[in-house]
Amino acid sequence: MQWEIILCGIMFLLNMRTCESFPNKFDEDIDKRIDPLDYIIDPLDYDRLEDQFDRNVTACGECSPELCPVAQECRAGLILDSCGCCQECGNLEGQTCDIGDINVFYGLCGTDLQCKIDDLDVGDGEVAEPQCVCQSQDALCGSDDRTYMNNCQFKEAYFSNSALKIKRKGPCKTVPIIKVPPQNLVNVTGSSMVFLCEVFAFPMAMIEWKKDGRDIILPGDDPHISVQSRGGPLKYELSSWLQIEKAGLADAGTYRCVARNELGSISAMAVLGVLGPEEMSVYLTENVTEMLEYGHSEREYDEDYY
Repeated sequence: MQWEIILCGIMFLLNMRTCESFPNKFDEDIDKRIDPLDYIIDPLDYDRLEDQFDRNVTACGECSPELCPVAQECRAGLILDSCGCCQECGNLEGQTCDIGDINVFYGLCGTDLQCKIDDLDVGDGEVAEPQCVCQSQDALCGSDDRTYMNNCQFKEAYFSNSALKIKRKGPCKTVPIIKVPPQNLVNVTGSSMVFLCEVFAFPMAMIEWKKDGRDIILPGDDPHISVQSRGGPLKYELSSWLQIEKAGLADAGTYRCVARNELGSISAMAVLGVLGPEEMSVYLTENVTEMLEYGHSEREYDEDYY
């Protein structure tokens, strides 16, 4: 019995030493593990993109064009892949792209397009992404009497309609086209309200605002109504705003944006509702309830569908 106790003790000590003989690899290597985020390359970090490109080229191997897949439906033409071997579709106007001649992340722009970064439309805290921009920004009039803002847009249309031809340089002459009509508004008395109307036309159009079918052109002599207009947002476009400050019940009604040039005129209407505080509270309650019910029904539909 005594020998059995001694033997058990020896075995216990040997097991302890065996456990100690294995090093704790986790503690030693935990600082050496690679962060998965290291594999994510910032698309604007071009030094790292070039490194990635070099690695891709190294892994490309021998070029065999006869083994390349056939690129089809390429509306912006063909470019070479990252290995410089196979042809693939170039990116279209407005698509995100790789700057320079390195095809790594987003791809290269197609024919007559170049990759640019536009910081003008970027908000605070946002980072502008490079996009494909047509090198020529001269408008063209197609044989379909449609204006194409540049030859890249024309070529895209030609891809779908090979009978399309350039009728002349410059935009097609047309009666005004209302691109953004004014929207119906409802608000409480004493608040300010703004209608917007955006028009495309060539020759350029003039925009007027009228109310309830009257011939009086706003603002007239009304001090709490103002009209402002400016060119844009695109070429051959005009934007106009009608602003009503401290609106009263008498301001409710139908407002009309009228655009005209030497070829004709067009108009679009919007209704302005002006409510007292109590009526506005009831209106908001009813509309919020309707929106919540609509959202609930949409969720139920999605759940049933999936």
